Amino acid sequence: MNFLSIGRGILGIAILLGIAVLLSKNRRKIQWNVVVTGLALQIILAAGIMYVPFIQNCFEFAGKIFVKVMDFTRTGTEFIAGGLLDKQKVGYVFIFQVLPTIIFFSALTSLLYYLHIIQIFVKALAWCLRRIFRISGAEGLTVAGNIFLGQCEAPLLAKGYLQGMNRSEIFLVMTAGMATIAGAVMSAYVGMLGGDDPQVRILFARYLISASVMAAPGAIVLAKIIIPQTEPIQDGLSVNDISTGDNILDAISKGTVQGLKLAVTVAALLLSFIAMVAFFNYLSGDIIGKYTGLNNWLSEICGKPVVFNFQTITGWLFTPLAWVMGVDSSDITNVGSLLGTKIILNEFVAYTDLNILKNAGAFMQEKSIIIATFALCGFANISSIGMQIGGIGVLAPNQRKRLTEYGFLAMISGMLASCLSATIVGMLIS
Repeated sequence: MNFLSIGRGILGIAILLGIAVLLSKNRRKIQWNVVVTGLALQIILAAGIMYVPFIQNCFEFAGKIFVKVMDFTRTGTEFIAGGLLDKQKVGYVFIFQVLPTIIFFSALTSLLYYLHIIQIFVKALAWCLRRIFRISGAEGLTVAGNIFLGQCEAPLLAKGYLQGMNRSEIFLVMTAGMATIAGAVMSAYVGMLGGDDPQVRILFARYLISASVMAAPGAIVLAKIIIPQTEPIQDGLSVNDISTGDNILDAISKGTVQGLKLAVTVAALLLSFIAMVAFFNYLSGDIIGKYTGLNNWLSEICGKPVVFNFQTITGWLFTPLAWVMGVDSSDITNVGSLLGTKIILNEFVAYTDLNILKNAGAFMQEKSIIIATFALCGFANISSIGMQIGGIGVLAPNQRKRLTEYGFLAMISGMLASCLSATIVGMLIS
C-alpha cells in the first residue's frame, strides 16, 4: 500500500459515487450518513481481509470450506466420469469439474435451508444491516440473502413484504441481486480460477467470498444514492420459509434437480454466447477489419497487432472504468474487455476469459487479476434484467411496472457496487 495507490483509489471512489449522484432521482434527499457508513464498512472489510490476521483467517476458513465442498464433488464426479476427470483440456475441466460443483452446491444449499441453518445466518446479517443502515427488515433480509442465494431466490426470504415495498426498497432489492452472486456459481468460479492447486483455490475463494460480502454495503450505498429513501419503511424482520422438501432426502433431491437445471442453463448460455462472440469476431475482424484495412490501421496506431473484434471494442469502451478502479495502464484494455463481456453477456463468460488471460500470462500485474476478480463478481448484466422482472414480478405482480422501469438502472447500480469493492481493494494493494 502506498500514497499513490491510495490517492488513485480515492479518486476512483469519488468518480463512481459521482456517476451514481448524476443518476440520482432525488439528489436533495440523499442520506449521506448512509453513504459514509457504507464506504467505511467496505474499507474496514477490505483492510481486514488484506492486513488483519484474524479476519484473514475467517475468510480463509470460509474459502477452505468451499474447496472442501469441491473435493466432495470430485468424489462423486470420479464415480461417473472416471479418467475423464484428470484431463486438463478446458472442455473436460468445465464439464467434469465446474458444472458438477454447481449441482452439488445447490443440493447442499437446499439441505442447509431445510435444516434452518441458512436462515439463522441471513437473519443475523439482516439484523446487523438494519441497525447499521436504518433500512427496512425486508431490505436487510434480501441483501443478506443475496450473499448466499441467487437474485431470484433471495427475494423469496421476504416475499411477504415485496408487494408493500416503496420505490427505494424495491430498487435496493434489485441492486443487491445485481451486485452479488449465488454460492453455487461462486464455487464454480473458484474451481475455474483456482485450477488444481488447493492453495490457489483457497486464495480465489477468499477473494470471491470477500467480494460478495463487500457488495452488500456497496449495494446499499449505490441504491440509496440513485433512489433515495423518502417514504416510511416496513419494520418486519421475519424470514419466509422456502419449500425445499418434506424431509432431508427430498430436500437433497430437489436441490440436486435445481442445480442440474442451473448447470444445464449455464452450459447452454455459455455455448450460445461464446459462439455468438466468435460469429461477431469473424464478421468484424476477419471480414470488415481485414478487407477494409482497419486491422492494419489499428495495429499501426497501437504499435502492436490489433484485430477489430468484440474484445477490442468492449476493451475500448470500458478502459476508463478499468483505470478508475486502479488497474495498471498496461492491463486496462484486458480488464475493460472483461467488464464489457460481463455486462453485455454475463459474468460466467467473463470469468472464463479471465482464466484464459491469467493462464496465458497476459496480465503485467497480479493486482490487475485481483481487481478484475472483485469487479466481475456480480450478476449485473443485460439478461439479469429479464430474470428479475420475471422472478420478482411473479412474487409481487404490483411491482412489475417498477421492475421494468428500474431494470437498466439497477444493472448499472449493481455494476457500480462491484466496481466500488474492486476500487477499494485495489487502493489497499501496493
